[in-house]
Amino acid sequence: MTGMKRTTEKNLMVFSGRAHPQLADEVAALLGTDLVPQSAYEFANSEIYVRYEESVRGCDAFVIQSHTAPINEWIMEHLIMVDALKRASAKRITVVMPFYGYARQDKKHRGREPISARLMADLFKTAGADRLITVDLHADQIQGFFDGPVDHLMALPILADHVKEKYGDQSLAVVSPDAGRIKVAERWSSRLGGVPLAFIHKTRNIDRPNETVANRVVGAVSGRLCVLVDDMIDTGGTITKAAEALMAEGAAGVVIAATHAILSDPAVDRLKNCPVEEVVVTNTLPLTPEREFDKLTQLSIAPLVARAIREVFEDGSVTSMFDGHA
Repeated sequence: MTGMKRTTEKNLMVFSGRAHPQLADEVAALLGTDLVPQSAYEFANSEIYVRYEESVRGCDAFVIQSHTAPINEWIMEHLIMVDALKRASAKRITVVMPFYGYARQDKKHRGREPISARLMADLFKTAGADRLITVDLHADQIQGFFDGPVDHLMALPILADHVKEKYGDQSLAVVSPDAGRIKVAERWSSRLGGVPLAFIHKTRNIDRPNETVANRVVGAVSGRLCVLVDDMIDTGGTITKAAEALMAEGAAGVVIAATHAILSDPAVDRLKNCPVEEVVVTNTLPLTPEREFDKLTQLSIAPLVARAIREVFEDGSVTSMFDGHA
């Protein structure tokens, strides 16, 4: 008999970029491991350098990085981390991006525009990624941009359970900020016990990013506490105008629930002055102290991400985490 036989063990290793180390630390702790030590810094001309301080050969690597501002810098670091793992002979590389950068550029509105969300997927595939894990993509179709498995996690259970526990005794309505997210609102309604649905009919000037032109409420919201759900809050213009429109229609109050708290200026001022009772978000993106305010509640996404990583590592089912909807 020729050759050599050896029973190998799978080795889970978790890596983190510098964009949001607090989330990565929490995920690693929930998995019962530590982040792999690494050296990461910029050269004088701002080029990024990454090197891992221990062997990664044959490992099942999970590389966590949230694409926060300055977004291009952290995406580049993420790509370099993946390349370093590929060249160091990691067996499988899973890119964990709680927030997928450029997700809003998922289609062409006009001629001569890029589809940058597809470019992102191509970049990570070229760098050496075998799999993606992400949370609440702006559009489900982005999963098809990556040539490999994509685990699309939903923050809905975490956000909805908080709303149900705090406001479940009141007369609720779930409101989508636009017609395109009605399916998400339907899942929210089911999670909250079948409460009524409404949506905001809005028009947007494609020449003016981050600016909504008009709002009109479609659905019965009078006398109800409206749960306004969205995937992200960037400058806050869309969501605050929607909240004002709901109050004008006689809503008893408004609670905003969103996964990604980008909170670019002037979002914080808009939300502070907006007629809402609470703004509930997750920690897919880091929150600096100047972007925190009294109405803001931040819930941790780490248990969801950690469980997804465990399911992938153990060849389990991520879909089962979301009652078959993922």
